[in-house]
Amino acid sequence: MGQFKSKRGGLDPGVVPNVHISTNDEGPPRYSSHGIPSTIIISDVESSALEGGSKAELQRFSIYSTLDKVPQQGHYANTLPQKQLRARPSLEALRRAFKEAEAGVEVPTTDSGVSSLPDSGTEESKAPPKNAPVRFGWILGVLIRTMLNIWGVILFLRLTLITSQAGIVLTWVIILISVAITTVTGISISAIATNGKVLAGGPYFLVSRSLGPEIGAPIGLILSFANAQASALNAVGFGEVVVTLMQDSGVVIVDYLNNVRLVGVLTIVVLLLISLAGMEWETKAQVVFFVCLMSSFISYIVGTLIPPTQEKQAQGIFGYNSEIFIANLAPNWSGPDGNFFQMFGLFFPAVSGILYGVSICGDLKDPNIAVPKGTLHAIFWTTLSYLVISITSASCVVQNASGNISDFMTGNTTGVCLGQGCQFGWNFTECIVSQSCQHGMANTQKVMGQLSGWYYLIIIGAFAATLSSALGYLVSAPKIFQCLCRDNIYPYIGIFAKGYGKNDEPLRAYGLSFIIAVAFTLIGSLDTIAILNSSLFMCVYTLINFSCFHASFTNAPGWRPQFIYYNKWVSFVGALVSFILMFLLSWWAGLITLIVYILLYLYIYYKKPNVNWGSSIQAGSYNMALSASVALSGVEDHVKNFRPQCLVLTGPPTQRPALVDFVDSFTKHASLMICGDIIMDRQTQPQEATDRLVKWMNKRKVRSFYSPFTADSLRVGARHLLQASGIGKLKPNTLVLGFKSNWRESSPESIEDYVNTINDTFDYKYGLCILRMMEGLDTSDQFDFEVNQGFEPDESAEKVDQQSSEGEPAPTDNMTNEGDSGEMETVFQDDQGKKTIDIYWIADDGGLTLLVPYLLTRRKRWSRCKVRVFIVGEEQNMEESRNEMLALLKRFRLDFNNVTVMTDCEKRPQAKYLDRFVDSVAPFRLYDEPQEGVSVSQNAPWKISDREFEAFKLKSEAKVRLNEIIRRNSKRAALVVVSLPVPHSDCTSALYMAWLDTLTCGLHCPVVLIRGNQEDVLTFYCQ
Repeated sequence: MGQFKSKRGGLDPGVVPNVHISTNDEGPPRYSSHGIPSTIIISDVESSALEGGSKAELQRFSIYSTLDKVPQQGHYANTLPQKQLRARPSLEALRRAFKEAEAGVEVPTTDSGVSSLPDSGTEESKAPPKNAPVRFGWILGVLIRTMLNIWGVILFLRLTLITSQAGIVLTWVIILISVAITTVTGISISAIATNGKVLAGGPYFLVSRSLGPEIGAPIGLILSFANAQASALNAVGFGEVVVTLMQDSGVVIVDYLNNVRLVGVLTIVVLLLISLAGMEWETKAQVVFFVCLMSSFISYIVGTLIPPTQEKQAQGIFGYNSEIFIANLAPNWSGPDGNFFQMFGLFFPAVSGILYGVSICGDLKDPNIAVPKGTLHAIFWTTLSYLVISITSASCVVQNASGNISDFMTGNTTGVCLGQGCQFGWNFTECIVSQSCQHGMANTQKVMGQLSGWYYLIIIGAFAATLSSALGYLVSAPKIFQCLCRDNIYPYIGIFAKGYGKNDEPLRAYGLSFIIAVAFTLIGSLDTIAILNSSLFMCVYTLINFSCFHASFTNAPGWRPQFIYYNKWVSFVGALVSFILMFLLSWWAGLITLIVYILLYLYIYYKKPNVNWGSSIQAGSYNMALSASVALSGVEDHVKNFRPQCLVLTGPPTQRPALVDFVDSFTKHASLMICGDIIMDRQTQPQEATDRLVKWMNKRKVRSFYSPFTADSLRVGARHLLQASGIGKLKPNTLVLGFKSNWRESSPESIEDYVNTINDTFDYKYGLCILRMMEGLDTSDQFDFEVNQGFEPDESAEKVDQQSSEGEPAPTDNMTNEGDSGEMETVFQDDQGKKTIDIYWIADDGGLTLLVPYLLTRRKRWSRCKVRVFIVGEEQNMEESRNEMLALLKRFRLDFNNVTVMTDCEKRPQAKYLDRFVDSVAPFRLYDEPQEGVSVSQNAPWKISDREFEAFKLKSEAKVRLNEIIRRNSKRAALVVVSLPVPHSDCTSALYMAWLDTLTCGLHCPVVLIRGNQEDVLTFYCQ
């Protein structure tokens, strides 16, 4: 058989017939209708005649279904902004498509509503629009631009001075260390740049998408600032060259410093105008600069080979000479700035232009190829040029010379001769002693021009180097800043995000960069700007190398760079060295950079912008959590490390904020909390609803997971959640419920479900907390909600709408308004002042009844509350019981010093309270005698028989009496905690609910019924 393809053959592109074409060569094709997806089988001869444009279209459908698409690039481009994307059909559409196609029903093919049928051709095959933006290849776009950025002001104005101070050996060390850092950074940036499609924004885009906004956004601001500052650095260098020429010509405007400032500012203005003209004009200017630079290099090399004239010898130039070479090998430190790190900081901006290609990646044809290829080639050739110029100049020029021809020594010259010139017949002793030498490597920045074949060609090269670098930095800074502004991470900078023209030029950002560049140009000191610029770029290189290391170290499946010639540990070393050098070059500049970065980082960390870039920080967090969870699984449980890990049956958390806040009050930053939502309908909750609920909890600063579960009843859902929630040791051990306040109006099945959920909790060895708020827990009646009637099909919507317990959950697809529910305050968010927390420790459950209130008092809102403990005792042993309890609490190291012994619990309750209890169970009483041969349990199993009511009469009265005591003692309490009675197997659900209702009624503060699993959660031992 041939390949399965669809053939146009005059058909509508969106329609494929249900035909089967045989490839039998002996006869014409045979057509037959089938109930299978439309396919066409074409012979190899026919398929070879197809055109390329239609071939892509013929492979639209898989062999399974006309809706099922074959893999296409457009399906995976869902992260590209402002694109109408092709979308694959949803699973629901694929599952329903055949039946509804048979019935003639139109089926949407995607969830988003975008048609999944591809266009008649691929994007690549379409004709480019008229005003397509200019795109560059790796040579013109990266190689030349990066080389021009690297060949800047330092090359022509400071390299020979650095060599004179550090000597050939240390100068090479400085160059090689700098290049090692930039090479490692270039490799790291190449790996990051080839790990997916790169849009505009350059290094900021790569670092932020790799490490996330917290780390990437500060780097975007710092890098934009550093580029604008580097533009000022080169403008000042250009100003120095121009002012030197003016001085040689006798032209003086003001003084040297102000002349440099004036020329530098005018230079920035001219370069801004070139930048505003667009990338095409900027590219043409860069090509002209590159030609000038190449010409100056050729002139320099040729000049070193030409025998020096007497005039050049007076300037200290004697051609290649081994004695000069040997003399200049060692360092010759002089002046207050004569040290290795000062020279390193001065030189480093000469290699910091490696990021230019990445900075304009949005203007490249294929950044994945252009960035690594162009950047690494540029580093190699510029490094070679630095090494050659430093060694050739140090082999031809002595340290000090006067430039005076009369210093040539004749045969009868006598006296002391100092300096290297003595070996060549020149006596520069006078200027050396008076430190007034104007020539030689240590005294002038004109060495390259004096060595060259034509002096003014070097001047042209210096102009080209400074202007090209200044222009390059001035162009890249706004583009990086524009991308940062469009991410809307920092406030008040969005106005700079707007782009203009076909190339989306950031004109407003150009204006801001211009202001920054002019401000630094007015400093006028090249060395000061260079040191600060080195620290900024060291910070950037640190983060770039760390990004590559972290992305590789986390082993994220999405880390698949096309550039494979990198090593994560080399990147880590590069990051570490860059960070250390940032302070060694200039501690004050490094400190300022670090402080600014930390402040920018903290702002984003606390703001938490709503972006998700799939960063390696997320992958690292996953790895850390996974490793910690696996490691925790091997740790045995110990009572000292017990913490209540709560599964809270909240339903949609937005509808029971009090229950959420209560549990969050003692689990936040301390233990696990999972909000369980049992959805009692057949439809699965959409992901959007889940996301909204999680967002609501995050906005409320609740540290909890959210776990929806579809079930037929509360008990079934709770049983599954009790067994399946959590992972490893991070599993709940305590269930938290809301009290079923509408139990009297609920159906018998609903009450039975609620009480059986409590029984199941104890079966699974869980602790249990039940919270009762007098105003109820459910807030859905305050908002416009539709009620989920799946749990109570026999009740009216009005009744269900008033339900407040998890037993009757509210709907999951209609949540409260975020603006209201997110700000809705509950009593657990208020400062409780100096109220009391009253604990009625009626039964020993292992200590959970004490532990939960203690954890509450560790919160600021509850810290001033006084904890009172009430226990049951006999009057004759009251003081002894009190002292025993105080001793136990002290050994538990709980600061609970108020213990009250209740000696009147066995008294008969007041008649009015007892009558209330009897009235509450009256609807569930079975007064009639059982019929002959039929047991009560068979007739109405949920009813309370007279025999059962009498059997539990004393227990019922005890609950009523305890409620009297609680209401008498805890009128002004902030919270009341009572030991939960365990349900008896022979006690009906209605009677048990009446007990819980009786225990907790009549109080105006929250009441919590707590029962541990009868295992110790407190200990007074150290082991």
